Amino acid sequence: MTASITRDLIIEKLCTVYDPEIPVNIWELGLVYDIEFPKPSEVIIRMTLTAPGCPIADEIVQQVHDVVMEVAGIESVTVDLVFEPVWTPERMSDVAKLELGYDI
Repeated sequence: MTASITRDLIIEKLCTVYDPEIPVNIWELGLVYDIEFPKPSEVIIRMTLTAPGCPIADEIVQQVHDVVMEVAGIESVTVDLVFEPVWTPERMSDVAKLELGYDI
C-alpha cells in the first residue's frame, strides 16, 4: 500500500469522526493538522480540538485512533493532540462553512 493511498484511506476514516457539539466531521472542521507516516504501517495524526477544555477530548482521540486502526496494513496509530496553532473557524473547509451557515 502506498503512502498516498493510505493517506486517502486515513482521511476517509477521519471523515467518520464528528465533534459531538458540531454536526461536521473533524476533517472538514480543520481539526486535523497533519498525517505522518514514519513507517508504511505507522501513522501519526496531529490534531486539535475546537476548545482546549473539551470535556470529551479523550473520546475523540480514542475514536480517531480506532477508525485509523481499521485501515488495512496499519499496525500503529499515535494521535498527537496539540493546541498550537490555535484552531479557528478559518481552518474549516468550504463544505463545513456552508453546512454551518458561514458566508464563503
